[in-house]
Amino acid sequence: MKKVYVFLADGFEDVEALIPVDVLRRGGVEVVTVSTTDFPLVQSAHGVNIEADVMIEQCDFADADLLFLPGGMPGASNLYANEAVCKAITDQHAAGRKVAAICASPAVVLAPLGIIDGKRATCYPGFEQALTQATYTGDLVTVDGNVTTGEGPAAAFPFAYELLAQLVDKDTADQIAEGMRFKHLMA
Repeated sequence: MKKVYVFLADGFEDVEALIPVDVLRRGGVEVVTVSTTDFPLVQSAHGVNIEADVMIEQCDFADADLLFLPGGMPGASNLYANEAVCKAITDQHAAGRKVAAICASPAVVLAPLGIIDGKRATCYPGFEQALTQATYTGDLVTVDGNVTTGEGPAAAFPFAYELLAQLVDKDTADQIAEGMRFKHLMA
């Protein structure tokens, strides 16, 4: 079974974190939510408290198939301010394993870490000026090698289905999308 760690920092964007968690779990992926705060309870940008599965200091991430950074502000800034998050993302990328980020996180976390240097990437409009070493696509979802980036809250579903297709397979992602009634929205 594939394993994904989702980093949660105070101020994370609700749908950007929870839609991928839901979609990936429906697809049979083991998803572990990780608190990057001093407490298991992490507050979203919209005041929703989520109890993470584990605290960051309990993880070594060696078994991660994918590390995922939701966006939101100040969530993305809080992720970047966390040394353990930055080390995990940098190590994951250096090992050639998958990294994903959505909304502000590609610009606020991945860009300063050099993860998207020379790659195509997307992010929330207005943050693209931070992608100085990447090619900004403006697409809902952009995949370049082992890095997947998403634009923002509305991209959470297609972003999640793309991650599921990468981790399991496209047929499973399509079946989950159909079962969640997403496919008819795109017709």
